[in-house]
Amino acid sequence: MPAPTRQAFLPILKAPARRVLLQAAAALAATGALTGLPGLAAPTWAQEAWPSRPVRFIVPYAAGGFADTRARKLSEPLSRALGQPVVIENRAGAGGVTGTDAIARATDGHTFGFGSPAPLVTNPILMKKLPYDAQRDLLPVVLIEEAPLFLTVAPNQPFKSVGELVAAARANPGTLSYGSSGVGGAHHLSGALLAYQTRTEMTHVPYKGGAPAAQDLMAGHLSFMFEMGYAALPAIQAGKVRAIAVSSDQRVKVLPNVPTLDEAGIKGFESYNWLGMIAPAGTPPAVIQRLNAAVNEALKTPEVRSSIESTGGIVVGGTPEAYGKFLTAERAKWREVIKSANITLE
Repeated sequence: MPAPTRQAFLPILKAPARRVLLQAAAALAATGALTGLPGLAAPTWAQEAWPSRPVRFIVPYAAGGFADTRARKLSEPLSRALGQPVVIENRAGAGGVTGTDAIARATDGHTFGFGSPAPLVTNPILMKKLPYDAQRDLLPVVLIEEAPLFLTVAPNQPFKSVGELVAAARANPGTLSYGSSGVGGAHHLSGALLAYQTRTEMTHVPYKGGAPAAQDLMAGHLSFMFEMGYAALPAIQAGKVRAIAVSSDQRVKVLPNVPTLDEAGIKGFESYNWLGMIAPAGTPPAVIQRLNAAVNEALKTPEVRSSIESTGGIVVGGTPEAYGKFLTAERAKWREVIKSANITLE
């Protein structure tokens, strides 16, 4: 019976065990200890210059959305920086869980991906069981963008400022309603954060997607809504909704007259649908640094910066360590908010 190949036995191992095996194989390969053993090879990066073939990036969402659009805009400058073709692959499903699990399980040395709040921060808090451990199985590469949300109200609503909205919520507990694309999403959690920080009671109304929620907002059926810039800007610019604040710690270039919630009196308020690059655990530091440098270089290009800022986003960049600290802070903040609001997906 022929000896099993690496491909034959790796799938039966869980992700952590596979990574341990591959790390050990890489170490042995460096000493020549694997010479002559059939079917057992070290990961690609242990054998030759990286990258040696096309680099694949998994987007854990459907084509055409926020993460996919950003990934495809980055693909050309990343390809130039890495000297290899860049392939964007969509693996949608389970709120980002399916694709993120595929990133965590990748062992070919040329597969990485994009991470966002749900699969990396909030789903691990909201869901009792995930196929991956976001802190153990994935490594931060770089925080690409912070995409704030706009606090919007319909023109027929009386609120001209955040202060007026909060005053109404305090005077009439539970009567103000806010819509979202569904339980646990950025729209929902931003509203929950506002209620948490102002110690008010507001009613969450979940919809099956952001579009129907936005329609009800414009029709005056909701008191307010936190909306993503790329989705809300056309309605804001057409006067169909009014933006009274933005959820970032700084004003955004596309709507410079809209104050931050911090400026409006909700001190320290920040909420983003951010996007970062992540790698499977076990990826060598040199590869992480190469990817990090490539993304930071791409973020300097006018076409990438414009694509982010034109929809209300904020270009970030920086080191893997800075992204790691950001993730730690996000997990702590949202764990407290989710616990306080008793939010669950199960």
